Amino acid sequence: MSTLPPIQYTQAAGDVDIAYRVVGSGPIDIVWVPGLISNLEIEWEDHVRAPTYRRLASFSRLITFDKRGMGLSDRSVGAPTLEERMDDVRAVMDAVGSEQAALIGVSEGGPMSILFAATYPERTTALVLFGTLARMSPDVDYPHGNDEAIADLYRFFDDGWGTGASVEVFAQAFQDHPVVRDTIGRIERASGSPRTVRAVLDGLLNTDVRAAARTISVPTLVVHTTDDRTVPIGNGRWLADNIDGARLVELPGEHIVFDADRFGDEVESFLTGGRAVTTPDRVLSTVMFSDIVGSTEQA
Repeated sequence: MSTLPPIQYTQAAGDVDIAYRVVGSGPIDIVWVPGLISNLEIEWEDHVRAPTYRRLASFSRLITFDKRGMGLSDRSVGAPTLEERMDDVRAVMDAVGSEQAALIGVSEGGPMSILFAATYPERTTALVLFGTLARMSPDVDYPHGNDEAIADLYRFFDDGWGTGASVEVFAQAFQDHPVVRDTIGRIERASGSPRTVRAVLDGLLNTDVRAAARTISVPTLVVHTTDDRTVPIGNGRWLADNIDGARLVELPGEHIVFDADRFGDEVESFLTGGRAVTTPDRVLSTVMFSDIVGSTEQA
């Protein structure tokens, strides 16, 4: 995939322009619903999500987009509601002629994917929830919230956004790696200003999709890393326990540090019933760092 398809735009509810890109030509459609920060322009350049995108696009038509208020999509949208952001998924699917698709809801993109699958089961062939949650804040009957990570993120908005400081929450094993911090800093700056991303997090704190999760009727795969400090694994286990028929896969790694090929294998097997034949010397990689750090010794 040396030459990527162009980034295009479509309009979602409220006449908001949404940037999207389609990669691959497989027989099934996958919509990647991104987490807190994203920017379609640099995701492939800096290999932020490139290993996972390549793996998924090898067996699907992979649809990626920037949510309203983020990256290359319209920024001046205030604090979007979960329902408005859910409509971004519908708008992009309509723009590319996708009647049905499997949704991969990642981190902050999980709740809107859950709501979409519950609202539009006829357009959702399957749901994959990766490193995500039904509720961010702790509750009396939901002890899986993470007040410490929330406090750290708000601190970064006030002191350090754009410098890669969020690596201290998302990938602590690499918090002292200068190349990683520089790369994440670029992603932060390209995704949105501190005020923009703060508004997104404000909305997430008021989100609770537990009731919607319990109504999901489409096949669901929950994937979670065991050392995720941002969204502790109890959140993934709750989703697997409360979505009818959901299957849970636990992978080693942190919130943005994991084996992209293993993740792709699990998703392909879940969506197609099989997986591609791989060569014994296939290079295993992590989503954030495989091409950034440049060598196994550095990683």
